[in-house]
Amino acid sequence: MTDNDRKRSLAEKQVLTTGEAAEICRLSQQTIIRCFDNGRLTGFRVPGSRFRRIPRSELIRFMRVNDIPVDLLDEDHIRILVVDDDPSIVRIVEEMLGHEDRFEVRTASTGYDAGMMTREFRPNILLLDYMLPDLNGNIVCERIKSDPELAATRIIVISGVVRREEIDGLLEAGADAFIPKPFQVEELIEKIDGLIVT
Repeated sequence: MTDNDRKRSLAEKQVLTTGEAAEICRLSQQTIIRCFDNGRLTGFRVPGSRFRRIPRSELIRFMRVNDIPVDLLDEDHIRILVVDDDPSIVRIVEEMLGHEDRFEVRTASTGYDAGMMTREFRPNILLLDYMLPDLNGNIVCERIKSDPELAATRIIVISGVVRREEIDGLLEAGADAFIPKPFQVEELIEKIDGLIVT
């Protein structure tokens, strides 16, 4: 079995051993056992033995609480980070994407927060407003695309900016696509799907 096959097999399991949980979390098995025994990670013991078992849903909860990326277990979800300082835009986009079970959406309101959240959440797609209170979209794009760990993140800039040279500048800085405001939800989802498969 190749390493990828093993990872896929682990990601599909509904109940995991402490060793499998440790592998997924990139922690030692002893750390997982300690967390289980002190109640931070719940599960059950196999009747008549000392073996512990952890349900997949509980492991995902534990990983999120402890800021451990859930990439391996969440491969069926498209992780989207919405970065905009306008709460009404954030709410609209969250509602639009929230109707699709395959999307997991988180939000940030500044370029600084976008950088921190991108490291923690590892989004597949970053929906980025061009003008943020602390940084413009070009700088956010450059920082994410220049980091080897984050370079695979696809960036869609959403903005009312329509000047061609500014759009070209964003694409040169690392943005993968541009959508002008106002936009239709179908257009946004089509753009997300197009970037995910490429």
